[in-house]
Amino acid sequence: MDQSIFLIVIIVAFAAFMFYSSRKRKKQQSELQTKMQPGARVMLSFGLYGTLLSVDDEKVTADVEIAPGTVVTVHRQTLSRVVDDNASDVEATPVVTDTAAAAPALDLGKDDADRRVEPEFGERVEPVDPDVTKRKTED
Repeated sequence: MDQSIFLIVIIVAFAAFMFYSSRKRKKQQSELQTKMQPGARVMLSFGLYGTLLSVDDEKVTADVEIAPGTVVTVHRQTLSRVVDDNASDVEATPVVTDTAAAAPALDLGKDDADRRVEPEFGERVEPVDPDVTKRKTED
């Protein structure tokens, strides 16, 4: 008996969640449709910004001007949102200074033995100890 009540509660909660999310999505779509008027700045789903020129409901297409004189015809579903000219879409990121310029320059006059140089990928490394090579050849 307890399991069936628990199952019914979960099914009712799932149905309520689906109903709520469906209403929310429809409300967002209707708000977007009211904002999608010719002349509005829009962002397409693939990140292209432009000005909406016209929307054809029969063909389900929209004409977007992405540059002066360049008009692109796209499917209406690619219009993802209306861009507010006052708000910035890009987050403010701090400017990182070039740390390589502040690092001391490499002294080319030093001996190679003084510096430890890492090998390049795929480069063979010769053993430094001559006894190691003798042991390998004797085996």
